Amino acid sequence: MIIFDPSRIEGTINRLEKEMSVPEFWEASKHARQVTTQLEENRSRLSYYRSLSGELDDIATLYQLAMEANDEDELESIDAHADELSRKMAEFRTQLYLSGPHDTADCYLSINAGAGGTDSQDWAELLLRMYGYWCERSGFKTSLLEVSPADVAGIRSATVQIKGRYAYGYLKGESGVHRLVRISPFDSAHRRHTSFAAVNVIPVTEEKRIKIDPKDLRIDTYRSTGAGGQHVNVTDSAVRITHIPTGIVVSCQNERSQHQNKETAMRVLHSRLAELLRVQQAKKIEELKGTLRDIEWGSQIRSYVFHPYQLVKDHRTGVETGNVEAVMNGELDEFLEGWLEKRD
Repeated sequence: MIIFDPSRIEGTINRLEKEMSVPEFWEASKHARQVTTQLEENRSRLSYYRSLSGELDDIATLYQLAMEANDEDELESIDAHADELSRKMAEFRTQLYLSGPHDTADCYLSINAGAGGTDSQDWAELLLRMYGYWCERSGFKTSLLEVSPADVAGIRSATVQIKGRYAYGYLKGESGVHRLVRISPFDSAHRRHTSFAAVNVIPVTEEKRIKIDPKDLRIDTYRSTGAGGQHVNVTDSAVRITHIPTGIVVSCQNERSQHQNKETAMRVLHSRLAELLRVQQAKKIEELKGTLRDIEWGSQIRSYVFHPYQLVKDHRTGVETGNVEAVMNGELDEFLEGWLEKRD
């Protein structure tokens, strides 16, 4: 259970401010950035907590006065204010779970179609739209870096950069295999099919943290095969970079300049390598590749059932809903928050 202790936060702020007052503090730039970020985060949370506490006190006072005056209009206004405050408090409670070293960072979200052929590729595109809707609802900005359209329908893969405070913190739990059960629109016999797609979320990290030998890179340029305005600009400037020692492949095709696409692809590569080191899997590359290939039965984190009934269920937390349409339209907060609370 997360407990917010204002006095403890004040103590942390005082300790960090004292550390920053030492003349030698800024000599270690990496540590200085970490401390500065931690200080800003604690100040922000304490300030927001005090703001919410002040609103709660105001509501309590206004409610008492309205009851004494039997003012029904004022009571309705207070109810609306209380509902909004309840929403803010729930959001604040969720953010208390986001205390990891990269939780406040932007992120890259990648989707890869798995077992299921055309249905799986169509499912991958549906997931891409779902996360796009969630980002729009939540105030995050998105940039589609690359997409590989499938032959018949849907996509083979896509990578999106998501910008905004806590983007990685909110979405990191979405990494894993997502399963779809529905009547296939691509089956003339109208049979029920099961499809899979894998989602991978990594934080955007600083390039200087990872040193990459240019000799370890294979850089290819190609003509984007996207659907123009629907996905990305169709140009001859798309860039694909392969990190030979690990086999990691990144692409970017959303810019008209080949140079810009290369820079963006390198940023993605740096972040993916940093993530690999963070989870200490650098010596398990073959195992990692095997996990990524296993986008099929028995490995899903969440199931989306469209037929014979409607249900979305997260197998890690037990959170479920029968409102499939709402989920596909980006109403994911219940699942994101459920995973964060489960990890506590």
